[in-house]
Amino acid sequence: MPWIVLILSGVLESVWATALSRSEGLHRLVPSIVFLVSLTASMIGLGYAMRTLPVGTAYAVWVGIGAVLTVAYAMLTGAEPVSVVRVLLLLGIVGCVVGLKLVH
Repeated sequence: MPWIVLILSGVLESVWATALSRSEGLHRLVPSIVFLVSLTASMIGLGYAMRTLPVGTAYAVWVGIGAVLTVAYAMLTGAEPVSVVRVLLLLGIVGCVVGLKLVH
């Protein structure tokens, strides 16, 4: 269960990062609310996962999932450029996250 919560928390990290970007410095109401709610839920989930998973592993997986999803979403929406090298580097992060799960 901690791994499932950790993965969902990593997804929420991507949500709050994207919402923060769209909030224009917390000046737009809806993205600001999405940011605050998803940030809170993400942190609660990370804290829950850290009750049983090692802090370094949990944090690295949380950040990795959030970073990859944030960049992937930005590339899909055209906010960031897509290139083979960028995709391969993101796949490298995914591979490292999976590796951390396998060795735990």
